[in-house]
Amino acid sequence: MKIAFLLIFNQLYCSDGNICIVLFRNLKTKLKLHIAMKVDKMEKLVAEVIEKLEKLKQTELAADLSWCWVSFQNDQNPTGVVAKATQALAAFKEAREKNAKAVAKKLVEDLEKALA
Repeated sequence: MKIAFLLIFNQLYCSDGNICIVLFRNLKTKLKLHIAMKVDKMEKLVAEVIEKLEKLKQTELAADLSWCWVSFQNDQNPTGVVAKATQALAAFKEAREKNAKAVAKKLVEDLEKALA
């Protein structure tokens, strides 16, 4: 017996509905646990990143990241946080090219790990 699976817009479709529902629930649980682990890393890091962005005179990006973080805590949609954190990482790397002491290497590495 073959069962076809199709994942479209966060819904899993298959020819056997019962198996599909169980598999999808297990997948959602695993994804939530994975996201929760990354949230712990990001929660510690976001405050440091925002503070450093403000010191680098990147106040608009700092404000955007702060807003996205609060939004993420409410709706669990990481899209905005990931986008703004990626922009922050690029800003940090650019600042380090100009002055290696402008941004701590550990902060850059921690942000890279959190985004990976």
